[in-house]
Amino acid sequence: MTAEKNAANGMLPQICHTMVFQAPIQKVWKTVSTSEGLAAWFMPNDLQPVVGYEFHLNAGPFGMSPCKVIEVEPPHRLSFRWGKDWTVTFVLKELNKQQTEFTLIHSGWEANKVTEFGESHTIVRNRMDQGWAKLCQSLGAYVEE
Repeated sequence: MTAEKNAANGMLPQICHTMVFQAPIQKVWKTVSTSEGLAAWFMPNDLQPVVGYEFHLNAGPFGMSPCKVIEVEPPHRLSFRWGKDWTVTFVLKELNKQQTEFTLIHSGWEANKVTEFGESHTIVRNRMDQGWAKLCQSLGAYVEE
């Protein structure tokens, strides 16, 4: 869809952050595709990287947030539905044995929708965009240790 078409139907741009980490792809993959790895830089959870697996993110003051794994392509791609509206995708690309390009995509934003906790997608999207930028830096610091 074009940006004009998205705007006309109330779709907001997806959140997208790409970074290059000085870490092998398997290390980054383990950090984004396991419960322990994800908890180290994102949120406590009970993820298992299996298509169809339902798990929860512990979103602190927002409570336990339901998720469902929808795509797993080790060590390159993991996607999950988050709550009722969102999809989060981690894309990994091996640049060389010690460098991995990581892209986070958070989609499902619609101007006319509200989250399960009653806030407008427009407001939450901007907050989440800033949050993801910091989280991606945390992921980088963790995998580059």
